[in-house]
Amino acid sequence: MHKASCNTGGSEKSTQLRLDAENRLKNGTAPLTKGWTLSADALTILFKLASKPESASEGLKLLHELQAHQVELDLQHEQLEANERQFAEELARYKSLYESAPTGYFTLNLDGQIIESNLAGAQLFGARQDQLAGQRIEHFLSPECRGTVSSLLGKLHFESTGTSCEVRTHDSGDGSRRLRIHANVSPSGEAVLMVVSAQD
Repeated sequence: MHKASCNTGGSEKSTQLRLDAENRLKNGTAPLTKGWTLSADALTILFKLASKPESASEGLKLLHELQAHQVELDLQHEQLEANERQFAEELARYKSLYESAPTGYFTLNLDGQIIESNLAGAQLFGARQDQLAGQRIEHFLSPECRGTVSSLLGKLHFESTGTSCEVRTHDSGDGSRRLRIHANVSPSGEAVLMVVSAQD
């Protein structure tokens, strides 16, 4: 029973797609073809069927079936293009939110090496974004705080809800900055997600 239920969704979608294609053909609103054409062999078969009275109706049915199938392909192609546009728009929106966030966001590998960060994160460490990728996060912290971050990263193997700590940045001549770090392992378990904020 359960197996039959699992196949229902796909069958319903296929049926609805065919109905949409049939209605488009009937109303003359079928989308423009994406370049699919009948092969020479298919045209030859249709011509032979249509030229004989006893098989003319069969030929018309086959032609209609081919047309309906082509419209189905065109409708599927339209949907794929719409999905791709929507995905691109959503990706751009989330990237903009990530980049313009007032809090520092970092993605690290499990060893503490920075994969990417947003602009606010780079500013907290007094660096450019292109200087962060590939660096270990401890590199930007004062020597006495590096063990704290290493300990935090180690705890993430056992803390499912994440963990946090306070650190100071490395003093590069213009003073150090006190930061609060909250980190968690990504849902895939393959990266560390880190939020860094300045502490007054």
